[in-house]
Amino acid sequence: MRANFFKFLILLMLVSASGVARALFAPQQRLGAGLGDQWEPSIAADAFGHVYILYPQYSRALDCRDCNSPHMLLQMSVDGGQTWQPPRAISPATSRQFDPQITVDPADRRIVYASWLQNDKHDVVVAKSVDFGQSWSTVVAARATGEADKPVLAVRGGDVYAAFSQGRSLIVAASHDGGVTFFTKDVNPEFNPGSAQAGGSTVDPHGNVFVAWTGYVLRGPSKGSAILYVSKSGDAGATWSPTALDISSAPPGCARFKCSWQFLGPQITVTSDAAGTLYALWNAGRGALQPQRIYFASSTTAGDTWSQKSAVSSAAAGVEQAFPSIAASDPGDVWIAWMDTRRGYWNTYSRNSTNGGANWSRESKLSNYRRGYSYIHRSGFDFPFGDYFGIAIDGDAQMHAVWGEGWNFDSPGSIWYASGK
Repeated sequence: MRANFFKFLILLMLVSASGVARALFAPQQRLGAGLGDQWEPSIAADAFGHVYILYPQYSRALDCRDCNSPHMLLQMSVDGGQTWQPPRAISPATSRQFDPQITVDPADRRIVYASWLQNDKHDVVVAKSVDFGQSWSTVVAARATGEADKPVLAVRGGDVYAAFSQGRSLIVAASHDGGVTFFTKDVNPEFNPGSAQAGGSTVDPHGNVFVAWTGYVLRGPSKGSAILYVSKSGDAGATWSPTALDISSAPPGCARFKCSWQFLGPQITVTSDAAGTLYALWNAGRGALQPQRIYFASSTTAGDTWSQKSAVSSAAAGVEQAFPSIAASDPGDVWIAWMDTRRGYWNTYSRNSTNGGANWSRESKLSNYRRGYSYIHRSGFDFPFGDYFGIAIDGDAQMHAVWGEGWNFDSPGSIWYASGK
């Protein structure tokens, strides 16, 4: 017992050159249904000990035998992630459900919202719970004329925004009555290079709303290259202005993992802290078909100006880095996470800053070896199962992360959870 105690103290005192301690995380644990496949999970945490994970379940689940595949399942913890309730469907539907998002209102750290696609990806659904996930009300926030993709959800008080992609367009469904009624608005009416892909959104304490998105070129010699934007609305979603944070070359191929070139392509996400500082995290490449790197920037001027970008992963040049995820809470407290292949396989990493990104903790590897899964090796896992994952910060400043692991894009896989501070 004494030896373990002193070992813990030594680990706690480990610091980087900047003097910021490495965060300590418990070993990863599998969540989700025991049968079928689970991927692309989203996570949220409130100030009252609840952690929420929303994910698509492929194949039938015991709790909802009549649900389609995939359908949304919610898994909850009421004790800060120490134990978990069985997954359950919160809104069974007669059509398949895709692309989950879940978030807690930062204004009260209590009310939780969720979003997903259904009806052949034409309906953007927003759900709301005021009783810690026990019951949910749902509304179709937008009905797309074509197939929609990945809604990103941001809320604050009565303002609710669900931004989604539809081909060349990026559209926001906005509500100012707590998610009862919505209107839609184009975010990028002047942009038309090939496709727009939403990556994250946030509402700052002043009511400004921001959507981070990638504009891809789909044809010609520059196919696969992209511009990474953060668009701002200061008038409750009525008008939008974009700021380009970076330009990326075409990403490396993904055929050997049975996925399209865009799967490993540039993504960008954005969040804000309680003081209104904005933080953006993205991956971008400097050479066509070359591995990409993770970059970070911040804004203390409500998105009007941004800091110079900085590379925040210590992985060597030539290591593939992708799937940025970010969360912030108290002023200056920001967590970032991503995946990279520095160990020969993929792993999930994170860092924390308590001064708005001026200094960072040493990197923490969240993914670990677990017996019984042939896609998990001692050096990492074969491939990310799903093209995004999530992190969240609870009321005790603890970070919670959930991600997917599998053999390749098409393979069976499952979702994994870790937390620490």
